[in-house]
Amino acid sequence: MTAIVERLSVSPRVERIGNAELWLGDARELLPTLTADAVVTDPPYGIGRDGKPRSSSSHGGHKGYEFKGWDSLPPSGEVLDLLRSSAPVQVIWGGNYIADKLPASGKWLVWDKGQRIDQSDCELAWTSMGGALRVFTLNRVALLIEGAVHPTQKPVEVMAWSLDQAKLLSGQSVMDPFMGSGTTGIACHRRGLRFTGIEIDKTYFD
Repeated sequence: MTAIVERLSVSPRVERIGNAELWLGDARELLPTLTADAVVTDPPYGIGRDGKPRSSSSHGGHKGYEFKGWDSLPPSGEVLDLLRSSAPVQVIWGGNYIADKLPASGKWLVWDKGQRIDQSDCELAWTSMGGALRVFTLNRVALLIEGAVHPTQKPVEVMAWSLDQAKLLSGQSVMDPFMGSGTTGIACHRRGLRFTGIEIDKTYFD
């Protein structure tokens, strides 16, 4: 993991767009300096999905992405501790891959992808909140409609639903330390929330 981060690391840079503050840099270095009302994020899961070859089929296939190596390991306990200390509320997608590093939680979020093919039927998010498990159904085709630019991109609607589950009020702040394509930020804009995003890869950041 360290070698991968060092290879991708760049000097921190910040861009501001409306109520969004976007940081190009390493979340491990920036998280101790930033706070928010909630962290809503989709970090690497450690399952090697940081790229995929292009495919073709009668329905158009899917876009290919360069393999960059950032999904070789899930976040460390140290990084998760930084996430949890940065905000009183956390929603962390891929929680099933890191549940051993997080406290027990009753309120898991489930994105039902609306298709039963050879990929996962659903994705899971761990949350710091109490309450019952919740399910949101949205066909993964939504990504094609939005125009995916990242191999593990979440649809804007999924991230907007995540914000709704966190019961945030207009004007509150959200941080995504693994910003990727920025769909969390778009969802925040639509919900009237302030947003701070961190991304280490300059191509995704741009």
